[in-house]
Amino acid sequence: MVAPELGTASNGRVRLGPNFGKLWLAQGVSNLGDGVYTTALPLLAATLTREPLPVSAVVFAEWLPWLLFGLLAGALLDRWDRRRVMWMVDAGRFAVVGAFAVAVLAGWASIPLLMVTGFLLGSGQTLVDTASQALIPMLVSRDRRRLERANGRLQGTHVVADHLAGPATGGLLFSAAAWLPFGVDAVSFAASSALVAAIPAHRIVPGERGPEAPASVNQRASLRAEIAEGLGWLVRHRVLRTMAVLAAGINLLSVAYGAILVLFAQEQLGLSSGGFGLLLTASAVGGLAGSMVAPWLNRRAGPVRVLVGGSVIGGLARVGIGLTHSPWVAGGLLAVTGLTPVVYNVIFGSLRQQLIPDRLLGRVNSAYSLCTYGAVPLGALLGGALADRFGLPAPFFVAGVLIPAMGMLALRWMNRRTIEQALAEAERSAT
Repeated sequence: MVAPELGTASNGRVRLGPNFGKLWLAQGVSNLGDGVYTTALPLLAATLTREPLPVSAVVFAEWLPWLLFGLLAGALLDRWDRRRVMWMVDAGRFAVVGAFAVAVLAGWASIPLLMVTGFLLGSGQTLVDTASQALIPMLVSRDRRRLERANGRLQGTHVVADHLAGPATGGLLFSAAAWLPFGVDAVSFAASSALVAAIPAHRIVPGERGPEAPASVNQRASLRAEIAEGLGWLVRHRVLRTMAVLAAGINLLSVAYGAILVLFAQEQLGLSSGGFGLLLTASAVGGLAGSMVAPWLNRRAGPVRVLVGGSVIGGLARVGIGLTHSPWVAGGLLAVTGLTPVVYNVIFGSLRQQLIPDRLLGRVNSAYSLCTYGAVPLGALLGGALADRFGLPAPFFVAGVLIPAMGMLALRWMNRRTIEQALAEAERSAT
């Protein structure tokens, strides 16, 4: 059943409704704040120390919560009201970043304070990201076209706000005053919290309301058992298990060359710091294009052809980057490597939301995120080791060969037949 404000407009376009619009705007505002914050934080760290280890420790502290709390966050979100969690966590993050901005203004900034702040914000991110993924089908239904359109809008906004507008804004604000970007980030959390809180609970799509009010502790299974249920469900599901392993592999190899991209840009492409920023913009432009064409690609080719074609084209682009000395060629190929992951996120993220039962959305999505995000720090270490041993182009060549190979290998478990079977089984379970 579809809520009355959803449906199809007279021009044939899918309508997602005003409540999704509030979530979309909230995520866009928050993404802009994230882009500002993630640019200003390393700049602030670099003013406190020139040692690479303390600076990298700040980044490590931001990612650590996914390893510590990722699975727990999913289990809690399958017990709690996901909408309420989102606005309450963002309200808490407003307080944290606001206090941090005051500390920077007062001259109290230090590497330990940056690490604590990053850890607290990252802990909140585990809840907000997982809740947002679980909330989308509750707002727009599990209809494939609506899910793809909703995820496409969110992915496109993420690229524009977090990777295009946010970094430039963060750099300008930091140059004006070190505390200013953190104050702006705090305001973004306050606005996001207010927008999500404005989504009325009674207007959630009928039949997709998510967890009811939690029963007493004695009536509920232990958190450990619930986490194990979500993780086990992912491991046993052939399509989603393959999807998670493939995404983790792509992240591992993409971060491997991303970790040394600044050195590659300076030494092989001859770019300045400003040129490196423009090079990153090329990848973001590709991601924006991917968010817009993903639903069309899925309708014309289907997820399996998109997977194979994207892995092959993306692999060739990575090899080309490793071979070229032209920043223009590298920028064009980086746009391709930025396009394919966003297309995957839209298409396979929508498929994931169709396949996972609502009562398990939080736990399975958090297990999925633990798998994919857990590959990030390992990929950084891999990239440094490959570049140190074989030269700066080596991570590009390794990714260019292995990503298409993984895409082809995944067809054994994730193909048209297995996807259709999984969708049919999910529909039977829902009814």
